[in-house]
This record gives sequence, structure tokens and C-alpha cells, in this order.
Amino acid sequence: MEAKKKNFRVRVMKYAWQLFKSTRQSWRLCLIKAWQLYKLAKAMREDIVTFYYQKADGTIRKALGTLKGTSVGALSHGNRLTKNSYKTMVYFDTEKNSFRCFKIENLICIA
Repeated sequence: MEAKKKNFRVRVMKYAWQLFKSTRQSWRLCLIKAWQLYKLAKAMREDIVTFYYQKADGTIRKALGTLKGTSVGALSHGNRLTKNSYKTMVYFDTEKNSFRCFKIENLICIA
């Protein structure tokens, strides 16, 4: 149990550090967004979650995503589906039936 507690704290801090490096916002705001990302990933491991993020072209995307039944490093046709990255969030889009990702700083909110 203690290893799990430590693991989630490390993950939140890595998200926060990456956000701080890429956005140069205050550490407080980066920690708030890092906790949102952690909670999103945790919720997606259990069920389908609706969330919003800004796409690379500037438009807002409403996504229905999940990570249920997907392991980090899963392979499909020899290609890696997910990877352990703190720059992007990978999810399975239930509307498009494929994997998608977005930059962590572009998360807007979780519905």
C-alpha cells in the first residue's frame, strides 16, 4: 500500500514539473492542473470519462475516453499504443474507436 501512495505522488509531481517547464506558470497552478490530470487518468482506468481539451489547431474538443483494459506499453501490430509520458495524455477515444493523445497543458476540464 505504501508503494502505491508514493507512486501517485511521484506521478503528480512529474506532471507538475512538466507543466512548469512548458508553461512557466506558478508552481501552485501547475500542481492544481497536475492533480486534475492524475484524477482524469484514475477515472479513465475505471470507466468512460467526458473531458475537454484544446486541440493543436486551437479548437476545443469534447472527448469520451477510457483507459479501462489498457496497459501501459500495450502493442497493436507491433506498434506501441501507450507509453509512460508526462508530456501527453493518451486515452482510448470511444467515439472514434482509436487511441488519441493531447498535450497535458491543454486540458481544460473534466465533465
